[in-house]
Amino acid sequence: MTETPLFDRALGAFHGLALGDALGMPTQVMPRADVVRVYGTLTGFEPARPDNPVSAGMPAGSVTDDTDQAVIVARLIVEGGGHVDPLRFAEELLSWEKEMKAKGSFDLLGPSTKAALDAVARGTDPKEAGKHGTTNGAAMRVTPVGIAFSYAPGDTDAFLDRVVESCQVTHDTTVGIAGASAVAAAVSTGIAGGTLDDVFEAAVAASAAGSRRGHWIAGASVSARIAAVRDLVAGLDEAAALDRIDALIGTSVASQESVPAAFAVLALTGGDPWRSALLAANLGGDSDTIAAIAGAVAGSVHGLSGLPADAVRTLREVNGLELEPLTRQLLTHRTA
Repeated sequence: MTETPLFDRALGAFHGLALGDALGMPTQVMPRADVVRVYGTLTGFEPARPDNPVSAGMPAGSVTDDTDQAVIVARLIVEGGGHVDPLRFAEELLSWEKEMKAKGSFDLLGPSTKAALDAVARGTDPKEAGKHGTTNGAAMRVTPVGIAFSYAPGDTDAFLDRVVESCQVTHDTTVGIAGASAVAAAVSTGIAGGTLDDVFEAAVAASAAGSRRGHWIAGASVSARIAAVRDLVAGLDEAAALDRIDALIGTSVASQESVPAAFAVLALTGGDPWRSALLAANLGGDSDTIAAIAGAVAGSVHGLSGLPADAVRTLREVNGLELEPLTRQLLTHRTA
């Protein structure tokens, strides 16, 4: 495959995810008020503070489970000829956590993923293990699905089937799938050349359709919340808008909070990749995931060429990221 605009946008999505992840790493699980007190305004990569219960000891520019698990999804799509096998996925996630523990990392599996994989270890069918998963674990790692497959409005079933495959073992619920569908469709639309308006339209429609998949769980509509975020932040300066996102949408690991929060940041910045990822990192809460989602979507619209070259270089050097070959393999499914 030649170095095409499609490839550039796909690389932008994958690197945008990593960019947001690394920017949000030091502020994750911090209240927004503490982020403001400690950092004022975060302006770039920072090392984690030693008192951060999740990311303590991680150097500036380090990615977290968001990027690691997205890479796992990407590898499994390639390995499975376009499909994610749920048992293989469970095995890969358990292996990843074991490796993280061996390194002394505190950045381990999220609550829904951990509960589902514990159920698999007890003998539960992997296709049934995710029926209680409502957090954003599926949304944070779904970007490779958006890279590999085309989203077509009005004909979403095949695309949503691929999204569900990446969710099922841990987040096979209406809320979990809705959040992942929004992100995957937004990324896919951006890679296809869509504008920010197109991306929002795809996210709203796909999350509404995704909410009809999986086991029903009570929760606010991800789709309706994404549709409302532009009005929520309109006319506000950045600090006031972040305070409003924190107060009215929320920044927890719940899909119906963190996924709309990422789109609210995109609305605030007009989809600028660096500003989107950076402002999301200033939210606190599950800031690494919110920033990863915002970075992936913005990166899909603007491409790798639209990301700061020095920041991308830092990501590669600190984490040993080699996303180009994997992205190229993912795109073979899209262009087949």
